[in-house]
Amino acid sequence: MKIGLMGLGTVGTGVVHLIDQNGRNIEKKIGEKIEIKKILVKDPNKKRTPLAEGKITFNAEDILEDEEIDVVVEVMGKEHPALEYITKALQKGKHVVTANKEVIAKHGKELIKLATEKKVHLLYEASVGGGIPIIRPLKQCLAANKIYEIKGILNGTTNYILTEMKEKGLDFDDVLKDAQQKGYAEADPTDDIEGFDAARKLAILCMLAFNKFVLPEKIYTKGISFISKSDIQYAEEMGYTIKLLAYARIDEKERLEAWVHPVMIRKTNPLNGVNGVFNAILVDGNAVGEVMFYGQGAGMMPTASAVVADIMDVKNHIVIQNGCEEVDLIPIEDTFSKYYIRLIAFDRPGVMSKITGVLGNKGISLLSVVQKGSLGETAEIVLVTHIANTGKVLEALKEIEELKEVEKIESVIKVRED
Repeated sequence: MKIGLMGLGTVGTGVVHLIDQNGRNIEKKIGEKIEIKKILVKDPNKKRTPLAEGKITFNAEDILEDEEIDVVVEVMGKEHPALEYITKALQKGKHVVTANKEVIAKHGKELIKLATEKKVHLLYEASVGGGIPIIRPLKQCLAANKIYEIKGILNGTTNYILTEMKEKGLDFDDVLKDAQQKGYAEADPTDDIEGFDAARKLAILCMLAFNKFVLPEKIYTKGISFISKSDIQYAEEMGYTIKLLAYARIDEKERLEAWVHPVMIRKTNPLNGVNGVFNAILVDGNAVGEVMFYGQGAGMMPTASAVVADIMDVKNHIVIQNGCEEVDLIPIEDTFSKYYIRLIAFDRPGVMSKITGVLGNKGISLLSVVQKGSLGETAEIVLVTHIANTGKVLEALKEIEELKEVEKIESVIKVRED
């Protein structure tokens, strides 16, 4: 089996090394040797693994037009030109394996349709959860189930930051710098810390679990950049841990709810023990109940493991292509949740009654109200609501922020008891 590898960064290098190290084992399992014939790179001056010697090309057509290449493996990242290369490879009748979550999340529906028309395979296990096997189980092992709900930690960078803030009592900015120095966060970490990466992965899971196609930009997304060590501490005092949760469910009317948001979860929640750069995904099916997939969500070898497994599946023909229908999401304003709210208000008589009055007028009752201490002329106030309509909470927060007695709303975090 001859493959063309597009990209020789972290994941691409991992793929080259894994095929070299485990080549004999792989050949025994699929009855055929995998040979990397050509490798597409951009930078002619970058130092490469010696295993790539004699295979390097700077022209994508050398792979796309080569009739001997059976499988195109795209590990370049970014939407363009990866989308164009994947599309052309499928049109040429080549199988495609990709780790590109952005391309699959945004264009998966039409690419799957094209692959089906051309009778070739499009595989993307590495696009969600790195080395965690989740896409294959959803397509095969859990295929007989009706999936009701998916929730999980889908981004290792944000999970590492929140874990370090909790365990070491550090500020967000300090942990982010540490994560960048250790290679856990990009130089521009926006996609990770603002939740966009998790939203793309969630869109792919919705496509597979519920047969519903939704663009990632339509998923309500809130990141973790506003979270302070005070929020971490207060969560701990109340018996919670803060995680960036990706959540999706199908309701009784077959409507889809999907969002990415910081959430306070109980210490008894299985996701509480998922720390550092690890990811975990909980899937709830009507026959199997709740199952959890756990492991490293990124990194050279875990992601390469998923990519090479997909290449092997092309040979083994273990592939199920799904069509899916486009769907409108349940508006975030129509969902319900408990909320933790931390705000700074001027320390004057009657301020608390004005804040609680706004919430009461919106039909929002409070589980607890705590003044955490004076900060000179201001005081820090922490409120936790009972389950409330999110739209009413957002309306109330807008009114509270406009009160002259309130300086700033610092944090708004979902609270879940399950």
